[in-house]
Amino acid sequence: MRSTRRRTWAVAAAAAVVAGLLAPVVAGLLAPVAVNAAHRAGSGTVAPLAPAPQPSGSECRTSVTGSRVVAHCHNPHSTTDLVRLHTECSRWWDVDADGEAVAVQPGRTVRLEDRCWKEVGSAWVSHHSE
Repeated sequence: MRSTRRRTWAVAAAAAVVAGLLAPVVAGLLAPVAVNAAHRAGSGTVAPLAPAPQPSGSECRTSVTGSRVVAHCHNPHSTTDLVRLHTECSRWWDVDADGEAVAVQPGRTVRLEDRCWKEVGSAWVSHHSE
């Protein structure tokens, strides 16, 4: 059994390591706030805020039934989205597949399909803007 002094030292050492690892992260988070506050304090004008990003990308639902994968992707946004179905099969000898990129026009839904010979390990859809 460890002594109390030894356990206290181990906890203190672990806390110091964690604090050392988190210090750059905390400094990186606080630096933009400090710079922005210093900029505002030094001048009477306020810098304009960056524009909000426009939403983009289709909403996709992927389902696996046995060895088949089906993905339905709907694009509710005003820009065209390119979607691609990726299928990873469970068996080492079964070929994984990356489907062709399909353009999903605004307000449209597309269906993507693929299959494995045996079980499906995982399936996902990637997005690329035109």
